[in-house]
Amino acid sequence: MMSQFSQNIAKPNNNTELFSDHEKWMARALEEAWKGVGLTSPNPAVGAVIVKNGEELGAGYHRKAGLPHAEREAIADVVARHREDALKGATIYVTLEPCSTAGRTPACTDGILENGIVRVVYGAVDPNPDHAGAADTVLKAKGVEVHSGVLEKECERLLRPFAKRITTGLPWVIAKTAMSLDGRITRPPSEGQWLTSPESREIVHQLRARVDAIIVGGKTVRRDNPRLTLRSEQSSAEKEQPWRVVLTYSGRESLPQDFHLFTDEHKERTLIYQDKPLDEVLRNLAEKGCNSVLLECGGKLMRQFAEAELIDEYQLFYAPIITGGEDFGFGLGDHFKSSLKLKEVSSQSIGQDTLIQGVVER
Repeated sequence: MMSQFSQNIAKPNNNTELFSDHEKWMARALEEAWKGVGLTSPNPAVGAVIVKNGEELGAGYHRKAGLPHAEREAIADVVARHREDALKGATIYVTLEPCSTAGRTPACTDGILENGIVRVVYGAVDPNPDHAGAADTVLKAKGVEVHSGVLEKECERLLRPFAKRITTGLPWVIAKTAMSLDGRITRPPSEGQWLTSPESREIVHQLRARVDAIIVGGKTVRRDNPRLTLRSEQSSAEKEQPWRVVLTYSGRESLPQDFHLFTDEHKERTLIYQDKPLDEVLRNLAEKGCNSVLLECGGKLMRQFAEAELIDEYQLFYAPIITGGEDFGFGLGDHFKSSLKLKEVSSQSIGQDTLIQGVVER
């Protein structure tokens, strides 16, 4: 489902010659995990690979909440491609510590033990403090060899949205904005609305496929009549339309009721929040199972999120144009109480535009 652009946000270098065997197979498990990004909320995206005698027997990823976890998908793949006893003596590589308690699906540690897998290698410890490290205890008690922390940072980066919701009750917030070189988000009235190239707009649709909700302000709705739908060719057919969230001071009655958000096939996926604190909105979305949200709002609302330190990741598109427009990407106002510093910063050319992305340093 994900483009190479999106995968590069969290995947390790694919030159497996630089890796140990454990790192090589964990990188392969990460490739599987990325197939589920944007599909699994409120669960995390997880991938698994089963190896024996240096060869891959099978692989799988978690496809959707309520469906088998990555470990059981990989086990089923081995059985389908080989035979059931091929699992005996094998090693399973998983991006996240296997679950050890039953929920909507059976515990993955049970599946590992039942099939004679003798070694478990995982990347990230379960961020849920109630479950962290439990798999080690269960598996080691039955004589299974356990290794953890392989490509840990890469696995943790993939899990960030889930980990944030589990530990804070808030979703991971991605701020996306397109700006001219003079920092404006609008063009002169006589020109079209688009600042950036079609290639950049495709990347935005890929970003939408990563998230569970898209937030805009009432002004953006009245000005642009947006659809906020998934229109990337790389979007999975299994991906549910993200919630389309409108924040407004004046209520739904102030918004044109014949606009796309209220009349199209996804109208039931439109939510209106009137004059609600931003953190309350985010908390409510997390309670709905949203691991991550995307801000596609105007400068004033974007500034409010930034000032409240509620943004985790920035995706900033700069177009080679100077517009002198009235709206700035982060509004107008006094200085922030402190500058927002980014880490893991990268930039790349997208068509004629430049994309700068980074995670807020806290």
